[in-house]
Amino acid sequence: MEEVVRKKLDLLVDVFVPILYEDDEQFMKNMREKKHISEAELQKYAHWEWTQGVGLVGIWKLFSGTGKKEYLDILIKYYDNQKKVGFPPSNVNTMAPYLVMSYLAEYLKSEEYMEPCREAAEWIMHEMPRTEEGGIQHQTSDDWNEGEIWDDTLFMTVLFLANMGRILDRKDYLEEAQYQFLLHMKYLQDKQTGFWYHGWTFLERNNFAGAFWGRGNCWITIAIPEFLDMLKCPEPVERILKGALENQVRALASCQAENGMWHTLLDDPDSYEEASATCGFAYGILRGVHAGILDKKWEETAKKALPAILSLISDDGVVEQVSYGTPMGRISKDFYKTIPIQPMPYGQALAILFLVECGMRGSDE
Repeated sequence: MEEVVRKKLDLLVDVFVPILYEDDEQFMKNMREKKHISEAELQKYAHWEWTQGVGLVGIWKLFSGTGKKEYLDILIKYYDNQKKVGFPPSNVNTMAPYLVMSYLAEYLKSEEYMEPCREAAEWIMHEMPRTEEGGIQHQTSDDWNEGEIWDDTLFMTVLFLANMGRILDRKDYLEEAQYQFLLHMKYLQDKQTGFWYHGWTFLERNNFAGAFWGRGNCWITIAIPEFLDMLKCPEPVERILKGALENQVRALASCQAENGMWHTLLDDPDSYEEASATCGFAYGILRGVHAGILDKKWEETAKKALPAILSLISDDGVVEQVSYGTPMGRISKDFYKTIPIQPMPYGQALAILFLVECGMRGSDE
């Protein structure tokens, strides 16, 4: 099984690297219609979004785990190219690629890479839109989303802020990151099930359609172990976040399909099984176990997903059964069932993360 994982991982990387520089035509169309910006400005967004940011984490983990220069070169080429193009205006999703840039700046001792990270972190602290109670408003490249917090913000934005707090020894950054985790947990985690809602609106005081959306939940499964392994939180914060993750993972184990996959609506077996969420859950669970944040008993739950995911990686290295980008389901949960399935960069990215964690730690299969 180890050899199969390595081969599939190589295929995933081979497919993902060119995607770093490809346009998502639907996203570009939305931006043209909603933002009415010049093509030159649009190109700054084209390859600097959350879809690239997630995959860059996988490439960074491959480099940090193997030390292979080829992975470092991929990262340097990407960030050098974006510096030439210019960085787009800041929002939740355009923060995502800064996470690996901050790791890279630290590793290379490069102020050239660190300076944009400093500016982005300061923007988060002092200019990023906030909701009631100081939550990070989920402003994206093409939507304002006033008064809304979403479940992916912790991964896309807050992990970067926390890492900058660690690197620069900035207590204010670290405390703000902890606060955002706790605030998002307060409004998004369902106390009865342990699942997380896609979002919360302070304007209407509800969780929109009340959906336990798969991929949205997986950002939490990933973000909490990454966060707790990144920095030492005060014991009460650590205990609260560990408990939240344990509650979510227990719920995930109870609704996992026989083949190891998870559905796009976690509590609805009639909704389709979805690969990106499955990879995110499996990665986050393994990451939590390996970091000592989750009990080792959950490792079996994560590994149960491996055969199904390997079977969904084509001979060409494309991850199948991935849902397209998903805005907020504001009225009906059935909205999530209508999202089309097609290959996407984040499908590649989350599969890379899962297989990296399997490969870096070995396999008992």
